[in-house]
Amino acid sequence: MTNARCRILDGALELLRAEGGGSITLDATAKQVGLTKPGLMYHFPTKEALMLGVVDHVAERWEALLQEHLGQPFETASPYQRIRAYVEVALTERFDRADFSIFSDALYRGALTDTWTRRLGPWLALPDDLPAADRGRLTAARLLADGYWTVATTGVFPVEERDRAELMAVADELLKEGITP
Repeated sequence: MTNARCRILDGALELLRAEGGGSITLDATAKQVGLTKPGLMYHFPTKEALMLGVVDHVAERWEALLQEHLGQPFETASPYQRIRAYVEVALTERFDRADFSIFSDALYRGALTDTWTRRLGPWLALPDDLPAADRGRLTAARLLADGYWTVATTGVFPVEERDRAELMAVADELLKEGITP
């Protein structure tokens, strides 16, 4: 990705971080990053193109964090290791309302949902032959992470910082391989 594109996408995210919340428009984004609207439109010709770029930018960050936490090639990782990386990212990395806004906006736009599914779907996919009890434990760990991430990014009913390590300990119990009865 070019420096200009990255600067534009980061600037669009900054609009969402503004006090009281902002919205991503071509005009506002151009102003935020010091470009003319035609200058911005050279990189993102429509608002939809800009929104797709922002979602892909945020999802790419998630992928990089997941890979970093995984610490091995994706192809060699077990479902337990992939879900553990996901849980660690959600519980230990810093996210904010801009991340939540971009994620939740996908609910209303199929093209944005497709980006999230393409980027994060493989990390969350569970093999069909995984025993039901293991599927349940891995899904519970993922949902624990999703819940924590949601309250951390929105600030609604936040979890005390001191409880984060205990949440990870609960997730660790759920993520132990080979304990299916």
